[in-house]
Amino acid sequence: MDTYQATPPSNAVMLFGGKDVSDWTTRDGQPAGWKVEDGILHVVPRTGDIMSTERFTDFFLHLEFRCPDMPEAVGQAKGNSGVFLQGRYEIQVLDSYGLDIPGKGDCGAIYDQFAPLVNACNPPMEWQTYDVIFRAARVNDAGSVQEPVRLTVLQNGLVIQNNVQLPGVTGAALDEQVGEPGPLLLQDHGDLVCYRNIWAVHLPLEGSDTYEPR
Repeated sequence: MDTYQATPPSNAVMLFGGKDVSDWTTRDGQPAGWKVEDGILHVVPRTGDIMSTERFTDFFLHLEFRCPDMPEAVGQAKGNSGVFLQGRYEIQVLDSYGLDIPGKGDCGAIYDQFAPLVNACNPPMEWQTYDVIFRAARVNDAGSVQEPVRLTVLQNGLVIQNNVQLPGVTGAALDEQVGEPGPLLLQDHGDLVCYRNIWAVHLPLEGSDTYEPR
């Protein structure tokens, strides 16, 4: 299926538009080892996670992913990857198609923190979407968190995380500097997951507190 391919707005930052990985690095700043074929970004197992050179505070994210068909695999071995917001908070990517009650490690979960509200997964080998509204942690001058991270996630157009408040970073986070901007990080978990059409929009930290009628 080729249902999605959402068009980015004019103020979007195109993180992967089908050409190359020149705007991505490994966790330690080396050139990204994933490959691009026919406009699709393919995980190359054991080359490591990749992260964007762009850094984000509050943002809206759109990406499309496709899990491989691994009928003999189970659990975390079944088409596994992950989308780390700011490199710190993982939205699980997994083939969880058909599960009645998804858990904290299934597709769409905030890994080990929040299970998705519903199972919105398409079958393996079909493209799927994540649309994410991310509000970064607010910290004071001493580095203490005053307001935790909040995020909302839609998968394939369905709300699967509704303004959840995260207790902290998830496992395998890039760092714990939650008051600093961070990259989008995509996980190499050893499976042949694919991505395409990845873009984000920087969001203002707050709107105006005044109103001037016209």
